[in-house]
Amino acid sequence: MRSIKKIKFRNIVFNNFKENQIKFIMKKNGLFVFPAAEPLATLVENSHYHKSLIFSDFVFFDSGYFVLLLRVFKGVKVNKFSGYKFLVNFFKFLKKNNKDKIFSIDPSKSISINNQTFFNSLGLKNTNSYVAPLYKKKSFSDIHLLNILKKYKPQNIIINIGGGTQEILGSYIKKNINFDAKIICTGGAISYFTGDQAPINNLIDKFYLGWLVRIIFKPTIFLPRYIKALSLVVKIISNKIEII
Repeated sequence: MRSIKKIKFRNIVFNNFKENQIKFIMKKNGLFVFPAAEPLATLVENSHYHKSLIFSDFVFFDSGYFVLLLRVFKGVKVNKFSGYKFLVNFFKFLKKNNKDKIFSIDPSKSISINNQTFFNSLGLKNTNSYVAPLYKKKSFSDIHLLNILKKYKPQNIIINIGGGTQEILGSYIKKNINFDAKIICTGGAISYFTGDQAPINNLIDKFYLGWLVRIIFKPTIFLPRYIKALSLVVKIISNKIEII
């Protein structure tokens, strides 16, 4: 079978990374996104989100459901590379580069405190955080955030707010800062490590079972999301997949 480096789906270029490429990935700056199945199913309705994915530098196959659909309906085999797996490796990278600045954008004060406590447990002291306002899922501005970032100039910006919005924020930041940084949109994945979300581990992630654990952990939140994601089947069947 042909080795696939990238695929293009609705003008979004997905990178077919393998875990043994992690050293190469960590050397790069830019906008890193890990789109979940539900927002991928709503690209037509959410044009700002769609544009933010197109504008991203590195788009990972976070969704096991998306990976399976590509294989079943398009015969395209790619590697799942979840936000959880990325963060496992990213935290190892940060521990070796513990002088790098880390800026965490969080959905609430309590989660922000827990994230900072987790960074401290890794021996990472050069950190700062920002509790994001409730952004609309359209184009928006946050001048206060930009001013903080331009003053602090972190090498790593981790956006921990909800999927479908964080990518738009990441795109906004990339367009408006005047320094190089990793802008990482892994959403709630950091909460797997802090205990604020479902307890995910390497085995659960490997066998694409994160969705099930999340439903068990918080069914009222995650079950409706995954039901909405079912429409992604139609999107896969009706759209061309270009292998690059």
